[in-house]
Amino acid sequence: MNRLAPTALLITGTLALTGCGGSGDARPELSVSSAYMPQPITGDMAAGFFTVVNKGGAKDELTSVTSGASTSVTLHRTVGQSMEQVTSLDVPAHGQLVFKSGGNHLMFENLKRKPVQGEKVTVELHFATSDPITIEMPVKSATYNPATGH
Repeated sequence: MNRLAPTALLITGTLALTGCGGSGDARPELSVSSAYMPQPITGDMAAGFFTVVNKGGAKDELTSVTSGASTSVTLHRTVGQSMEQVTSLDVPAHGQLVFKSGGNHLMFENLKRKPVQGEKVTVELHFATSDPITIEMPVKSATYNPATGH
């Protein structure tokens, strides 16, 4: 009977470790890169672009964006030649959600003042399951077009 005790402990320990390790991979792991705002042409509306990277094993959704720079920030996607406002956008597991000119983008409406090149606009991204992420969005020239396309 003494020879079975170490085997029972080994099996119990293995089951406990397996139970702890398996679920950790099934959650989003989000980060944000390539954020910028082209300097707005008018003083009441601006666009914003960035990339949300998800290295985790579960999808998430960007559900809203807030900023002290405007009274309203909305999510938009481009379908064909027209843009449409949406309530959320998916961030796929092991993937990314890209905001770029001609595609997904933020619309800052009713700007409190016109941001100028060289400034930074603070933005908070809200997700369905992940904690909010606060980013500093640098204001670039009105014609800025990053080499990466976003």
